Amino acid sequence: MSTLPSDNLLPSAFPLVGPLPAAPREFALPPQPAIETIRVLHLINGEHYAGAERVQDLLAKCLPEAGFRVGFACVKLDLFDAMRESRSAPLYDVPMWSRLDLLAARKVANIVRRNRYQILHAHTVRTAMLGAVAAPMAGVPLVYHAHSPASHDSTRRRRDLLNGVVERLSLRRAARVIAVSEAIAQHIAREGCDAAKIRVVHNGVPYPAVLRDPTPPDGEWTLGVTALFRPRKGIEVLLEAMAILRGRAVPVHLRAVGMFESPRYKAEIAARVQKLKLGDHVTWTGFTRDVAGELARMDLFVLPSLFGEGLPMVVLEAMAAGVPVVATGVAGIPEAVRHGRDGLIAAPGDAADLAGAIAGVIRGEYDWSTLRINALARHARRFSDRSMAAGVAAVYRELLDLCRP
Repeated sequence: MSTLPSDNLLPSAFPLVGPLPAAPREFALPPQPAIETIRVLHLINGEHYAGAERVQDLLAKCLPEAGFRVGFACVKLDLFDAMRESRSAPLYDVPMWSRLDLLAARKVANIVRRNRYQILHAHTVRTAMLGAVAAPMAGVPLVYHAHSPASHDSTRRRRDLLNGVVERLSLRRAARVIAVSEAIAQHIAREGCDAAKIRVVHNGVPYPAVLRDPTPPDGEWTLGVTALFRPRKGIEVLLEAMAILRGRAVPVHLRAVGMFESPRYKAEIAARVQKLKLGDHVTWTGFTRDVAGELARMDLFVLPSLFGEGLPMVVLEAMAAGVPVVATGVAGIPEAVRHGRDGLIAAPGDAADLAGAIAGVIRGEYDWSTLRINALARHARRFSDRSMAAGVAAVYRELLDLCRP
């Protein structure tokens, strides 16, 4: 396994504490020689617009600077097309009528041949299976992007086991596997993927249009969480931590941004809020495109994930917006947030530990302003959208070099 991009593709480090330079042109992708644009077709699900879909959207916007033009083939066309910012990228509707419907592979192969795509890039277990069939039909290499541990991604154990098996079989056909964190790379290798195929490209996000005001909070603190709410996100643990803090007279209010996975789960969480007597202390905003605006209203960003993370985009977005992060030590999160320096890491599933970490910032055990400055610097240095695109472009070039006669 190797980590991309290499250090020479990243801006030089600047101090962890102190004023930050403006976001300059040095963070742009390195100039490329004048070559014919390479076309890459991304195979995606498309029913949601969450972390993985944000990665796909940002790559479509940034990769053209490196000589790669992205198109999308959607097997479950829904929210992604409505919410994506990369409007210039062509999108093809390729519905799969069931999880095992491989007839769509012929349609994908035809799209590849007709539009002269040279690489097929899958992002989910479903599309990896489809790509494993379509890529050899079209005569192009397959890249798989591992965003989370497929065999440990939900509370539905049978589905996870099936996904794990399908992923392992599909990856035999993949020429390269991009893992969003070292933790996911290690997971993929343990699942049997040839480590020589794996490249680590950390997720990245752009500089936001709005930054959190640098003035430390005073009075009641607004805790924020942004997610597609489902059991593995641990919102129940955060609510328990809220109850602990309120019981200790720590002034906190929770601002929860995002959709629920299902009406049933939404009802379960609503009942828990009432049981904990937090009705007046939680605001549910629903889904929004203005994530930067929501982050600017938060004093601390809290992500209480239990498992199943790769490298959450929302954590990187909070760091980029200057909002200190309190998160759990799940998968790739500690690769971005270093405890006590850029934010705080709590034990997953432990409401008391999460409450203690939040209280540690509120009570000044950790300096809020220092955490904020360090997080801004770390994002700029390691986790921008341009560094992510540079890493993916490097994988593409390596693969194309191998494919040349």
